Amino acid sequence: MKLSDLDYPLPKEKIALFPTDDRPAAKLLCVDRASGVCRHKLFRDLPELLRPTDLLVLNNTKVLPARLFGEKPTGGKVEALLLKELERNTWEALLKPGGRIGDGSILTFSKDRIVLEAKVLSNPVSGTGKRLLLFQGIGVKEKLRVLGHIPLPPYIDRPDQPADYETYQTVFAKEEGAVAAPTAGLHFDKPLLKKLTGMDVEIADVTLHVSYGTFQPITVDPIEEHQMFEEEYEIPAETARKINAAKRAGRRVIVCGTTCVRALESSVNEEEAVIAQRGKTSIFIYPPYDFKIVDGLITNFHMPKSTLLAMVSAFLGYEKLMAAYNTALKENYRFASYGDAMLIL
Repeated sequence: MKLSDLDYPLPKEKIALFPTDDRPAAKLLCVDRASGVCRHKLFRDLPELLRPTDLLVLNNTKVLPARLFGEKPTGGKVEALLLKELERNTWEALLKPGGRIGDGSILTFSKDRIVLEAKVLSNPVSGTGKRLLLFQGIGVKEKLRVLGHIPLPPYIDRPDQPADYETYQTVFAKEEGAVAAPTAGLHFDKPLLKKLTGMDVEIADVTLHVSYGTFQPITVDPIEEHQMFEEEYEIPAETARKINAAKRAGRRVIVCGTTCVRALESSVNEEEAVIAQRGKTSIFIYPPYDFKIVDGLITNFHMPKSTLLAMVSAFLGYEKLMAAYNTALKENYRFASYGDAMLIL
């Protein structure tokens, strides 16, 4: 697939900078996977669109306040995006600007008399820019929660606000470790989930800690040469049991978000059953791809030249996807992380 295939004109004003005031009030573009026919709904209409026999899979990862603003030893400003804690107080991170920050430098982050220092343990990793930071002292996690900012995606062109601590988090978030939200899940509120379970839609959780790689645009051509950042995931035994039982019974598995898709498609054995396991995945799904588990997909509208757009193209089909996106643009749907949603069945 050519990189140009994943490009489309997206006016800046179509990118949502803030979420809807009421989560399920977001628009929902329903696309028939076979025909490509589109219908316009609201996300709160989801119970009308699902069946009592359906199994809905959600990603329960929780976003870390992973962006820190501080000073270099020279007094210059520095920004750190924490990616993953490798061992106690040692984090994999991206630094901005990072090129001139040498191994052994001490970075200082402070706010309201709370001070946290970090020693840079490595030079940039070629191709990724990743660094290792060792945070000093006691109470590091508590200080990070005070000093850290919600890491909004780069295309949300504004500073984070206190409200983002709640709105850029799903209502079912539980397992802390992501630096980006599984944004298709942001449209659910607790009453909507209760309504779905009340009509016997079964719900199962997976955990995939979304990394910075979810924002990383594809820059190589052909796209098959793109390398994804590795992400940690877990498929609980009960979730594997529910999914495998649903597939055996011919029931639909509706997956909420591309993150859930990556976790599930990374855990399928030769018998096309889901394995309960913890692991790491760098799976990159693009056309053509034979989906083993996913029968329906809830997803947002993704940025041009993104791995997420490639995955949805593989699921729906390129021509039908581009037609659906053109429809969404004409009908003033809101795009990207805080935007509206699609349901592909």
